[in-house]
Parts: sequence; structure tokens; C-alpha cells
Amino acid sequence: MRLPTLSLIAASSLAGCSYATAEPVNSAPNPIEKPVQHRCQAEPVQSHVGHKATQAMGAAILRDSGAHTLRWGPPDSAWTMDYREDRVNVRYDRSMTITAITCG
Repeated sequence: MRLPTLSLIAASSLAGCSYATAEPVNSAPNPIEKPVQHRCQAEPVQSHVGHKATQAMGAAILRDSGAHTLRWGPPDSAWTMDYREDRVNVRYDRSMTITAITCG
């Protein structure tokens, strides 16, 4: 008596699973793109190359580039390769002189 009851419960549970999805199996979800509010522009800040890497200079580069985030690149350091349109990258040498300003 117990086995038929368990079989009935299991069959009822599985029957509900067959109608769980209404979308076709081959459909791919649409990617959600977040709008970039602060897009970096490196051209306006190239005049800062050759200046000392200071907190005030970093703030000026961030403001003038339109970026949202500033990433300092110390000498002989490795960076991740992720690209962000809202980030300005500032590399400097051992004497704390800015050597390159890029976006990403």
C-alpha cells in the first residue's frame, strides 16, 4: 500500500516539471548593456605627461579626462587587462614622473 502512494506522489511531482518553461530551448537571453555615464578621453590630458604624479595631479587628470575612476601604474607593475570605458590609467616612473596616460 505504501509503494503505490509514493509512486503517485513522485509522478505528480514530475508532471509539474514538464510545463515549467514557456520559452523555446534555443532562445538566447538579450544582453543588458549598462550606459556609461563617465567615458574616459585621454587626448585632453596628454599635457600632464612629464609632470609629477601627485594626488592633486591625479584629481586634475580624472576631472579633465571625464573618467569616473583613476588607476595609478607604478613602475615595473603588472595590470589586469580588463577594459573599462570609465577609467583613466596613469603610469609613472621611479622618479614619480608621469610617463603615459591611457583609457581603459
